[in-house]
Amino acid sequence: MSLAKKTTVGIIWNFAEMMSKRGISIVITLLLARFLAPDDYGLIAMMSVFTAVATEAMESGFRQALIRKSDAKQVDFNTAFYTNIILAILAYLALFASAPLISTFYGEPRLTLLIRVVGITILISSLQVVQSSILTRELKFKAQLQVTIPATIISGIIAVIMAYHGFGVWALIAQMVVSSILITFSIWSLKLWRPTREVSRESFNEMYSFGSKIFLSNLLGIVFENLYVIVIAKIFTTAVAGHYFFAKKIRDMTLTQFVKTIQVVTYPALATLQNDDVALKSGYRKIIRVTTYLVFPGMGFLAALAEPFFVLMLNIKWIPAVPYLQLLCIGGLMYPLHSINMNILQIKGRSDLLLYLEVFKKIFTVIILLTTVKYGVIAILVGQVIASFLSYIPNSYFSGKMINYPSSEQMSDFVPSLILSGTISIAIYFAVSTLVLPAYIELLLFGALAVIVYIGASYILKVEAIYIIYHLIKGTLKKRHQ
Repeated sequence: MSLAKKTTVGIIWNFAEMMSKRGISIVITLLLARFLAPDDYGLIAMMSVFTAVATEAMESGFRQALIRKSDAKQVDFNTAFYTNIILAILAYLALFASAPLISTFYGEPRLTLLIRVVGITILISSLQVVQSSILTRELKFKAQLQVTIPATIISGIIAVIMAYHGFGVWALIAQMVVSSILITFSIWSLKLWRPTREVSRESFNEMYSFGSKIFLSNLLGIVFENLYVIVIAKIFTTAVAGHYFFAKKIRDMTLTQFVKTIQVVTYPALATLQNDDVALKSGYRKIIRVTTYLVFPGMGFLAALAEPFFVLMLNIKWIPAVPYLQLLCIGGLMYPLHSINMNILQIKGRSDLLLYLEVFKKIFTVIILLTTVKYGVIAILVGQVIASFLSYIPNSYFSGKMINYPSSEQMSDFVPSLILSGTISIAIYFAVSTLVLPAYIELLLFGALAVIVYIGASYILKVEAIYIIYHLIKGTLKKRHQ
């Protein structure tokens, strides 16, 4: 199978996984929100940055290093496997020991036990890093679908039952632990690879040299991505932190996972073209056009319809999260462009430049946060939107130089979709605000109308992304029936 076909099929299967898993996750999240209080999500928000840091420390960039290593051998997989287990143990011990300090920082004694229990997922997840890297390297996303969907359903059902019976935040903890156990068990049952005793210091040094910079870059990203949660949870109430965290969770279920679908599939595929700048540029132009064409209306329409969505799907206790979700969606518009430009630097092996960029952007983010924090949560989120848009400038500048794809060219590829989706989203927002209709009618009527107008206007205005998507789907279906 050719690289182009494998990539196309990989995107479709990964998109299917994302849609299935995210669809199930959204249903489960909405059910849980009916039984749980904002305070429960606030507790999860408080510990999220620490568990995410521990998880990243466990991986330490070895996943990306394995995917990028074109001639990876058994000794490389062994080395990464045992390294991840050792790092997982160290990360969990650090998390276990620091749990009381985290509880004291937030003034929430319940966090100590919660952190120590949820930290078990780090130990479990260390056993699946190599196998998931192999699936990604070989673009076997259908197998990933078979692994993740049952785990998502079973863990979600358990969580909903526990939430219904009054277990509160422990329902969310159980969901995370059970999902991690089931995914690890399922991925080992595929018998993709089994470890042997052979390890190599040379292999470790090679992967660590590349992966350590990715780890530091990702670590900065995690800390500063969750910096808003830390500040909001520390300064404001647990309920406010829960509202913010829940709004971000809804945004991320539709945004982050979709972008990761594109990134996860294209990274190993385009890594094989890392020395062909012309082919890389051509590939990334299509990726930017298609990704932004789909993400921009997704974020815009979600922001415009946030209020009727919350009214229909959730309890009144979650309404304060509506403006949070709307601002997070606006800030999320640039997320795919950040990810794609960072992906270019990874493929070109410039993890050092990736790290320097992250440091610069995070200093800039802190300055904006310190400026806005005294004005409240809304001001903090407005600052987050500003930081997201301004961060695009250095991201696109350096990656553009790598493959001769400057910011001006990138903008010509995504601005038409931005203007079109933005215009429709603003119109829908004012229609929802002006007309007094039942929430379900607003969702169905304006949601359907927005999609129809967006697709129709795309054809009329000859937005290139829609033709790329059309030919991609048509070609895939044709090959499937041959």
